[in-house]
Amino acid sequence: MLDIIIKNIGTLVTAEGSSPLYGKNQGKVKVYNNICIGIKNGIIEYIGETPNEKARKTINANGALATSGLVDCHTHFVYGGSREDEMYDIVTGHMGYSDIIKAGYGILSTVKDTRLQTENALYKKSVPILDSMIKYGTTTVEGKSGYGLTVKDEIKILNVMKKLNENHKIDIVSTFMGGHVVPDKYKNDRAGYVNLICNEMIPKIVKLGLAEFCDVFCENCGLNMEESHNILDAARKHNLKLKIHSDQLETSGGSYLAARFKAVSAEHLIMADDRCMDVIKKQGVIAVLLPNASFYLGMPYARARYMVEKGIPIAIASDYNPGSSTCFNMQFIMKLAYLIYRLKPEEILNASTINAACAINRGKEIGTIEVGKKADIIIWNTKKLNFLLYTLDNNLCSIVFKSGEIAYSNTDI
Repeated sequence: MLDIIIKNIGTLVTAEGSSPLYGKNQGKVKVYNNICIGIKNGIIEYIGETPNEKARKTINANGALATSGLVDCHTHFVYGGSREDEMYDIVTGHMGYSDIIKAGYGILSTVKDTRLQTENALYKKSVPILDSMIKYGTTTVEGKSGYGLTVKDEIKILNVMKKLNENHKIDIVSTFMGGHVVPDKYKNDRAGYVNLICNEMIPKIVKLGLAEFCDVFCENCGLNMEESHNILDAARKHNLKLKIHSDQLETSGGSYLAARFKAVSAEHLIMADDRCMDVIKKQGVIAVLLPNASFYLGMPYARARYMVEKGIPIAIASDYNPGSSTCFNMQFIMKLAYLIYRLKPEEILNASTINAACAINRGKEIGTIEVGKKADIIIWNTKKLNFLLYTLDNNLCSIVFKSGEIAYSNTDI
């Protein structure tokens, strides 16, 4: 017997497979009409006409649109404090984002506030954030550390994410990012901080099983190319998968490191030039684009259409954090990609589902609606994919399923 049958789905739109899509296939989808989905033990068991097998529960989609759950593959959602005063400085032109970081505020301000918080306090602060994420359709989220910058505090942040993953409906993929910026204690001994990351942080975090990925902020106000190289090399030796914040504020060289280390993803890429594009394309690196960071900071936008035409697989994510992107609503991020990047609806859907899943090594489990994958499914309050990207003013999720369970609903079931 099935656990759930979702019947009367008007249109189901999904990518297929477990690999990132790129070029002409960036927007390749399969469309089903008048279909149903059968779910058993949290897994998609059946897609087709109403099965003969009965179910414990039947849910009527009433002709609505269904897609896979959204995957937010780049966030910094565990943090202390807030930075609204810095936003005032940015909006009024008093200081730019990189100037704020170089002046010892910005990321370092959040580091100070996060260090003051207990693990329990950070946990309690994060729960309503995740609750809101799933309400807007995010069923899997990547979270980065990097607001601790000591062995103890980096472990504290990653412990919070581990416990949240165990207790919250959302699946959380953890990334160690001790290479975010250099803390004040090491401002005159940058090599000492890099050694701390490579020789203490990474080995301890790996031993504790707290992270799957390692990321580094390769920028003039973060870590330079040599420092980033050393961190990524140490992470690779400890079998962490690699990511890199690359070319956000300047053409930093991070894309070359992403290619050299065959990183899973290079993220931001606002200032990436044509040569940067060439090297990441050659190595199959996924470009994770973060339109809200550009929108929020008044910066240029990544050349998404150029990347698609060049054959680079692109994903989109919220970059949710307290300083440069305070939005965790992936529906809004998708709409920015539509209005600013000029991507097609199918390209955006794939960028926020299958490609985002592949950017966190989950393409075999999630990101599409296919038999054998997790039943992470959204029933939308519309019948058309185009309408998801047409309106800005409301939450269009009607029912959100996570691993076959109803995680959110705004309708009678």
